[in-house]
Amino acid sequence: MGKINILTKDIYNRIAAGEVVDRPYSALKELVENSLDAGATEISIYVEKGGKQLIKVCDNGCGIEEDDMRKAFIPHATSKVARVEDLDEIATLGFRGEALASISSISRTEIVSATEGNPACRVVCEAGYTGKTEPAALDRGTEVSVHDLFYNTPARMKFLKSDKAEEGDIQNFVTRFILGNPTVSFRYYSEGKLKLQSFGNGLEEAVAQVYGAKVIPQCFKISAEKNGVKISGFIGNQNFFKPNKSYQSLFLNGRYIINNIISSAITNAYAAYLMKRQYPFYVLFVDVPRDMVDVNVHPNKADVRFADGRAVYGAVYSVISGVLDGTARAAEFVTDCVRIPEVRSTAPEGEPSERSEKAQADMSADARSQMGVGDAAGKAAPDELFPPEELFKEEKKPASGIGIPTHEDLSVYENYEEPKFEDREKNYPIYAYYSGLRTENVMGVGEPLYEKPSCNDFPLTAPVKEKPAQDKISCGTFTYKGNLFNTYLVYEIEDSVYLIDQHAAHERLIYDRFKAQMADRKVPRQGMLVPYILSLTPAENSFMEENLMLIRGMGFDIEPFGFNAYRVCEVPADLKDIDLKAFFDDVFSDLAGMKSVKMEDVLKDKIAMSACKHAVKGGMRLTQQEADGLLKEMNYDMGLKCPHGRPVAVKLTKYQIEKMFKRIV
Repeated sequence: MGKINILTKDIYNRIAAGEVVDRPYSALKELVENSLDAGATEISIYVEKGGKQLIKVCDNGCGIEEDDMRKAFIPHATSKVARVEDLDEIATLGFRGEALASISSISRTEIVSATEGNPACRVVCEAGYTGKTEPAALDRGTEVSVHDLFYNTPARMKFLKSDKAEEGDIQNFVTRFILGNPTVSFRYYSEGKLKLQSFGNGLEEAVAQVYGAKVIPQCFKISAEKNGVKISGFIGNQNFFKPNKSYQSLFLNGRYIINNIISSAITNAYAAYLMKRQYPFYVLFVDVPRDMVDVNVHPNKADVRFADGRAVYGAVYSVISGVLDGTARAAEFVTDCVRIPEVRSTAPEGEPSERSEKAQADMSADARSQMGVGDAAGKAAPDELFPPEELFKEEKKPASGIGIPTHEDLSVYENYEEPKFEDREKNYPIYAYYSGLRTENVMGVGEPLYEKPSCNDFPLTAPVKEKPAQDKISCGTFTYKGNLFNTYLVYEIEDSVYLIDQHAAHERLIYDRFKAQMADRKVPRQGMLVPYILSLTPAENSFMEENLMLIRGMGFDIEPFGFNAYRVCEVPADLKDIDLKAFFDDVFSDLAGMKSVKMEDVLKDKIAMSACKHAVKGGMRLTQQEADGLLKEMNYDMGLKCPHGRPVAVKLTKYQIEKMFKRIV
């Protein structure tokens, strides 16, 4: 008997739905794209239980004819493609006719629609079975309601995130629609509450609604065309960076995408100005001829493939680097007469920056002509205009297809390497800041400069172990002998000498005191004269909501303050001088990584490292009374380590010293 089965409609429709609709956000994406394709200028979105219970999209578009209402649920039925030639120049966001069929096969979907001058109709489709067309009440446009998503696919349901996390991803996508369609008015409701709203008054208003009005003065508004590639939007200036990639939005021919070629061009253009773990801010629109791009390379249309990726890379890189570097042509690219500030590169004076060195490389006239850079006279151009060959290899399909720029999604590319917080050698300036060292451009910390320690000296979270009894000294047996370099306290005890790092010792005491206060929920607080306002992206806001009580328990008086914003009114008294921007940037620097560890431990670690700057610094002279007081607070424990894992004290015996001087062979 044959073993090959022909799948029934209900089976293959559910399988196909998994390619197009894998999460609530992807269902909403398809519905909103249909509204935009219908010419809607006003779109309202309603979500309940993170989209699992309800996703409703209402628009004022052209509507659906009564004869087409039931056809809309048929797989591969679409009004946007009629001939095979139409696939070569796709001008709409949707075109395959899969969305409604896929969504309705795994939910209870209802469509109410009315065209101009005609009565409204209603059709319900459940698990792929379409009902009859019925009269309904609606003036114009379309309302699509998706109830109980994945109710008949429990295997998919159990892999969904929590309601808050799913709602955060949905809200993130709504912000992309607001930014990508600045002439369309959006309203977004979650659990009946208005969370986001735009009025369709242009890109400036859209950016202000999503990120706040303070962002715009820190950006360049650009408009340029190079090699047939049009580039416009907002890019952050040379001093404006963010802690993660959720502040980056890229739109190609009006479609939100994540593309490694363009993102690499932008990152390389900012290379001379970026420090470790900083990312550019941009809301960028790139328009290319439709026959130069293939948008049909992924079920979720999250990425595209270019016919000439090098030309796109070169155009984006040359425009953005020209604006940032203040070249002669920058004035042509920047609109609204925005003044280009004079900002120095992070490279030390007298040494060429990485881009300057690369800019000295020769390039053939043919290559310059192909990339659209330089001229036939033989002027040099940056090597970044020749992107790595790996960028143009065929890219792997994303497993999740999620349309928000996280490390999880970008990792599908062959040449993408996720930044690792454990890579302490690479991220040395960050750890140097936390340990009280001074390095170039590291948050303005002014402690003395020491020899660069080994990466093993700075574990992310140093385990606190019980100290052996012999590491403790008796309070009546020590003699203070002075200090070395105003940093190391010298104590003689019987036939041994202890060198105590005053900064590491004091830092550990602050850490222990703060940890004890947290355990007792009795952290003293210091009020702020002016509250600090923290503006977040939807992804950061979702993360904050999940950990809000934990952060409050650590001594921060923090409360919601409008859309995706929080107000900090009090901070822990021991950290009254804390740089809140730097602290929260650090907290949000790796959202994807933090979700896989215990957040309480991460926040304790970050607060402990921030407390480092409040400890006694190396180079500060202590009196004998102050030194003795520090030793007493240590409880005479010579086995302590600072929160970063460095030893507080080092012991030298009389035998070791005499052996150094060859008194003992």
